[in-house]
Parts: sequence; structure tokens; C-alpha cells
Amino acid sequence: MIDLINVNKSYGGENKAVDGINISIRDGEVFGFLGPNGAGKTTTIKLITGILDFDSGSIKINDISIKDNPIGAKKQFGFVPDSPDMFLRLKGIEYLNFMADIYEVSSEVRKERIEKLSKRFEMTKALGDQIQSYSHGMRQKIIIIGALIHEPSVWILDEPMTGLDPKSSYILKEMMREHADKGNTVFFSTHILEVAEKICDRVAVINKGKIIFVGTLNEMRNHFKENESLEKMFLEMTENE
Repeated sequence: MIDLINVNKSYGGENKAVDGINISIRDGEVFGFLGPNGAGKTTTIKLITGILDFDSGSIKINDISIKDNPIGAKKQFGFVPDSPDMFLRLKGIEYLNFMADIYEVSSEVRKERIEKLSKRFEMTKALGDQIQSYSHGMRQKIIIIGALIHEPSVWILDEPMTGLDPKSSYILKEMMREHADKGNTVFFSTHILEVAEKICDRVAVINKGKIIFVGTLNEMRNHFKENESLEKMFLEMTENE
């Protein structure tokens, strides 16, 4: 569960990067976060994960405040950032062990999870290689595996499909659905509207720092009173703004 209550963030100018956001992402749902470039998606995710501090409001993950108890809140989620280019000099297995150490995953448990996730993403043979030798898609996969190594109940994914081949994208979408169906939370931003249309239980649309819609796609269609595609509704909403 993720709760954002009247969250605001400004970088010093008159226009707020995040302007009075109120969202509640429930357990058991895949929640899509949509918006054009520069709308505030990544800034919002950085506020949720504690990378940036917000000016006012409240953010809680599983009822734990990211501001009052940042370590406790961060233990609740796994985070995949919008760029996988990090720790490039480490080997894949070194990075995964590093992530397991951070989250205090025991040696026996981590071995089993690394084997399972690496096999699912077809990364087993690449674990002994340095991350800097990986393709963009392989780097994305190793970051995803690292984010899930402690089996967090909340997944926070920023454009997680970027660079993934079709098979890996399908596997990740399958895993997101499985995770939510177990009563967990998946929150992800995407610009691929077809993905949101296929797997999301609800979506939020952000534009110029403000939430302009939260709900199911059926609720969005009822608002437009036509059987329109998500792409057409999205364009109309953001253009009107």
C-alpha cells in the first residue's frame, strides 16, 4: 500500500514539479502512472522512494512514513529506477549479493532467489560478467532482480519495460500480475499505453505536476462516453490541460 496525501514539490520556481498530489495505491492491484514527458512522474517516484524530499504533505508505504521512518519505509519496497546504468564495474553476481546484504537476506535464501530470478530472466550465464559488458536490456534485468531479492511487498518501477526484449517484457508483466494477485502492490510508471491498458487495475494520469485522473479504464471511458482507446483518451486529457 502506498498513500500520498497533498504532496508538493518545487525546485524553486513558480511552477511546482508535483502539485498537491493525492493517490492511494491499494494492496492487490497493479497501478499505472501515466503522463507525458516532464509531467512529474519520475519526480513523484523519487519522492515516494525517499530520493528527494517533498516540501509538504505525507507519503506512507505500508503505513510507514518515508519522512519519519525512512529506513523502515524503504525496507517495504523494491525500486527499479528509470536508468539501469549503475555499479557498472561490479559483476552481476556481486551486485546481487550487494543488494542482498543491504536487505539482510541470508546466504541460503539469497542463493535460492538469485537462481530462481536469474533463470526466469535468462541471466544465469551472465552473472559472472561485469555489468558494464551487459546490453541495456541485460542491465535492466539485473537491476530488476536486485530490486526483488528481498521479496518486498511493494514494487515501485519507473519505466521498467524500457530496453527489455519482448520475452523479458512479457515475463515482467506476468510477474507484476502474479505479485498483485497475492495481495501485494505494484506501482509503475510507463509511457507505453498498451502495457497499461493490458495489465493495470487502475491508473493515474499526471500532467504539469497535477493528477488529472485516477481510476479504472472503464471509469475513464465512462467519463468520455465513448469506447475510445487509452491512447486517444490520454492525448485528449493531456492536451486539454
